[in-house]
Amino acid sequence: MLKREFRSSIPAKKNDMGRITPNFVSLPLVFLNMINHIKGRIEEVNPAYVVIETAGGIGYYVNISLATFSEIKEKQEIKLLTHFIVKEDAQVLYGFATEEERELFKLLLSVNGIGPNTSRLILSSMSVGEVLNAIATENVKAIQSVKGIGAKTAQRVVIELKDKAKKASWADATKINVSYNNNKYEALSALVALGFPKSGAETVLDKIIKSEGIQLSVEELIKKSLKLL
Repeated sequence: MLKREFRSSIPAKKNDMGRITPNFVSLPLVFLNMINHIKGRIEEVNPAYVVIETAGGIGYYVNISLATFSEIKEKQEIKLLTHFIVKEDAQVLYGFATEEERELFKLLLSVNGIGPNTSRLILSSMSVGEVLNAIATENVKAIQSVKGIGAKTAQRVVIELKDKAKKASWADATKINVSYNNNKYEALSALVALGFPKSGAETVLDKIIKSEGIQLSVEELIKKSLKLL
């Protein structure tokens, strides 16, 4: 664990050589979540960060993932859940559109070798459901497909988080995959209405979702299916 030294109010003491030495207390460097969320008006937003101005006129620079960017890019007023990290040389705020994304971000931080930026990169490359599914099925290659993630790091993610993810109440696959189930159902209904056999259309949809992920919209699922049917 990283440690920092803080000056203590305990008086300095003389050492064996008779020299006066300052007294330091070594404390662990921890992640503090002093700010639970931020609500305000978007001043600036791009795929990497958002600047939110609160009612008090303070502008907060908040790092975000692509997933959160997709959720907030068209909005003017937003509320982001946050995670505040104090480093040796900086204080950094990360924002999330959903509680599931924030919790997974913190879970990834518990893996040896994964820092905030790597955790955010994973959440920008894969949906929460995809990450949890990769962990549950021990799909190391899926984690390794994220740029910058090597085989050993991907293996650690799966090994270290498999049990933790199972025990996490927020990691309920039925809740996280609701949008996926709805999108698939709507796309399937549309394809059947266009005259395609239900069984064949469903097989194609499952193939697309398995290949490209659960984040696809209804329109994207239909367009991609039409190319394969």
